[in-house]
Amino acid sequence: MENNSSSSSSKFKKICVFCGSHPGHRKVFGDAAIQLGDELVQRKIDLVYGGGSVGLMGLISQRVYDGGCHVLGVIPKPLVPIEISGETVGEVKIVSDMHERKALMAREADAFIALPGGYGTMEETLEMITWSQLGIHKKAVGLLNVDGYYNSLLNLFDNGVNEGFIKPHARQIVVAAPTAKELMIKMEQYTPLHDHIASHESWQMEQLG
Repeated sequence: MENNSSSSSSKFKKICVFCGSHPGHRKVFGDAAIQLGDELVQRKIDLVYGGGSVGLMGLISQRVYDGGCHVLGVIPKPLVPIEISGETVGEVKIVSDMHERKALMAREADAFIALPGGYGTMEETLEMITWSQLGIHKKAVGLLNVDGYYNSLLNLFDNGVNEGFIKPHARQIVVAAPTAKELMIKMEQYTPLHDHIASHESWQMEQLG
């Protein structure tokens, strides 16, 4: 399993990382962004991200860029003075609004990972989860659950299943792990929701046949 860190074993060429434009109050969050950047570099995976040079966005983009991988930042024009401080790294595309940003990031990436972040990070991640549920894409969506940051959100998803608002198989869309290495291994093994459903239905037909 450990050889998953080699570039030849990765099925991803580009991963979109959603993360905060703030660093958070604790060093553990910045450390996690750097570790995820290192994991992408080790696997020779390019980065697609929100285009900012501050907070966790700045940390991971600099790490991936310094490691020799391509970095694509996508940022809406109104956020340029807020999220960019000093020089940016890699390629930066300025778009008109948040909708265009998310659409471009989704097209460019083979998978999605959310580092800790605020409303924007969660909204972007939840939209990718919803698109997976609807069959718009078949890409893995991972939460880097640094020091339990996303525990409450994961519990909310579980409660949604228990209360009948989220189908049990749709709960499997979200992949979560506490470290970058564990998360990448899980995401490499991820089976898209609709492939999983088709396989399950095929198995049921075999049992009935």
